[in-house]
Amino acid sequence: MPSPPPSRPCRSVAWLATALALICLPGEARGGEALVTRALQHLALTGYTRSSTTIDLVAEVSGKVLKVNYEVGDPLGPQPVCEIDPTFVDFEIARLQRTLQQLDIALERTRSRSAYLEKEYRRVENLFRRDSAAESRRDEAQEAFRQAALEARSITADMAIQRTWLDELRERRRRHGITGPEGYVLVAKHVEPGAWVAAGAPVARLGDFRTLVIPLAVSAAELDALRRKPAGFDARLEGSPVTARLRWVNPEFDETTRKLAVEVGIQDYPGEHRGGLAFEVLLEIHGQGLQVPREAVEDRYANPKVRLKAGGEVVPVLVLGESADRVTIADDPRLPPGTVLTTP
Repeated sequence: MPSPPPSRPCRSVAWLATALALICLPGEARGGEALVTRALQHLALTGYTRSSTTIDLVAEVSGKVLKVNYEVGDPLGPQPVCEIDPTFVDFEIARLQRTLQQLDIALERTRSRSAYLEKEYRRVENLFRRDSAAESRRDEAQEAFRQAALEARSITADMAIQRTWLDELRERRRRHGITGPEGYVLVAKHVEPGAWVAAGAPVARLGDFRTLVIPLAVSAAELDALRRKPAGFDARLEGSPVTARLRWVNPEFDETTRKLAVEVGIQDYPGEHRGGLAFEVLLEIHGQGLQVPREAVEDRYANPKVRLKAGGEVVPVLVLGESADRVTIADDPRLPPGTVLTTP
């Protein structure tokens, strides 16, 4: 017989290699009987890896780049990706620190003076109660004490404002070192030492390759086949066996490709984690037509037919393809799956 025609190709993010190895459903034979079964088709769903997450690092302050600590392909450690010249913000921080020192000295002086004026006021108050001091003198001592206390409160408030400004400057200083999550890999850098960057300008791109993901576009039948697999199913990456997991399914239907977007993730690959690694997983989907054992098909004078065991009715069939021991035929209402056929 002629070799089977190739099945209709399926498109994904990469491509689908279609293997015409048509197999039988489990339990196709009961005690050696020749049964009609639904045809299954083996598909190799393939794609290529990429990072699970990609982020862009941007400068939050303007300035000249002093240092870039990583090259493309390096995993990030505790050091910042790049460092922007902090000279002027360092000057501001030093100035504020000196201002706070001066305010601290002034506060200590004012508190000492306030304590003395309070003591003086208590002494004059006692003299006034014994009619040994004029009321005006008591009022002057009281007012001097109150003004010293108010000055101490004013200095304390001013110090709080300066400390807040110092905290803001220190945070701005921290942002002169542009950092990323440890373990991510530098996949692109947009600046070099000596370059000027403005706030909001991109400086680098990072990718998380610790978990490799494969974006795919699948048909409804392919998605059902993926979902029938266990939570961790067998696949191959660059020819090596791996355990893959279905991460998510986008319910939005692409009317152009007539596909659904899904993403598969892999963590246990022992080789280098990078983009572009070839991924393959085998799927079993219901194909068109039926399958019957080869020995149940009578093919005389190019007129293939099968014979029902119950009643002996002869049913002409249209052969779509064949394998070593099975023949694929077109659907026929007289041959529902499970029908028992006779064999010579």
